[in-house]
Amino acid sequence: MNLPESSRLQLTPDLNICRILNGMWQVSGAHGNINPQRAIQSMFSYFDAGFTTWDLADHYGPAEDFIGEFRRQLATTREPDVLSQVQAFTKWVPRPGKMTKKLVEENIDISRRRMGVECLDMLQFHWWIYKDKNYLDALKYMAELQAEGKIKHLALTNFDTEHLQEILDNGIKIVSNQVQFSLVDRRPLVKMSQFCTENGIKLFAYGTLGGGLLSERYYQQPEPGFGQLNTASLRKYKNMVAAWGGWDLLQELLGVLKQIAQKHQVSIANVAVRYILDQPAVAGVIVGTRLGVSEHIEETARVFGFQLDREDEERLNGVLAKSGDLYRTIGDCGDEYRR
Repeated sequence: MNLPESSRLQLTPDLNICRILNGMWQVSGAHGNINPQRAIQSMFSYFDAGFTTWDLADHYGPAEDFIGEFRRQLATTREPDVLSQVQAFTKWVPRPGKMTKKLVEENIDISRRRMGVECLDMLQFHWWIYKDKNYLDALKYMAELQAEGKIKHLALTNFDTEHLQEILDNGIKIVSNQVQFSLVDRRPLVKMSQFCTENGIKLFAYGTLGGGLLSERYYQQPEPGFGQLNTASLRKYKNMVAAWGGWDLLQELLGVLKQIAQKHQVSIANVAVRYILDQPAVAGVIVGTRLGVSEHIEETARVFGFQLDREDEERLNGVLAKSGDLYRTIGDCGDEYRR
């Protein structure tokens, strides 16, 4: 399988990425057991199909170790320069508190060792408590480590617009912010997208498929009970749907998505991802990969084979106009983690 050129984005002068990132939260243990050997084999399948960009974190179970082992096997079985075709974006999610350069460096070194790299492609930083201003010290130390060659690019995860502005005001260069962004959760369109566009920052979107709720599997289905939601993603995004407008409105949205999908001969998930890829400042969408358990490589690739037209967008907007205002009820991007 060869993905079209439109599947790629020159994110930075030294990072050319696939616009659909392979999300590795699904190997953390919250989505069922993962067999390491099958997982690595599955990573080769994604890579060979053109899905070369990975999103992971220090706390996603063995995710960083999987990247390290995948890189080792890739280096021993393929041509010498093949490792340059892999992009792996990890996160650092520390407990709030006093930050020292030693503490920051020790944690970054752990990720470097686990992933088998001298320099991290991108470090995406998350902080739990804005009132604890130590996050500014952490970022300044990360910028020093960047200058020393341990990190290529600094990025954020789940920061709101106000604090993203504060970080820029402190002279920290940020290339991207990872936020929840879907047809159900369009909060980034209120402030974040415009701010990022004006400041040369890109967005990476997660939750775009609502853990699987935005798919044929839940179309024309009765509302599932908590016990029927067998992954952390489904439970998380089912709560988001409830705040957004409820199950009946989701079914109405799925009905429109189904009609648009049939028109373009793709899936509901394809339409949901395409919609977010087309939004301002979005560099890529993170689609979860249950490595070695289930693969949707061929289906996912269809995202790059069609475009939504004005009629499609108007039909979607007609449903979305009936939803609640998540920005008003939850707050800006990431505020759901700081309530």
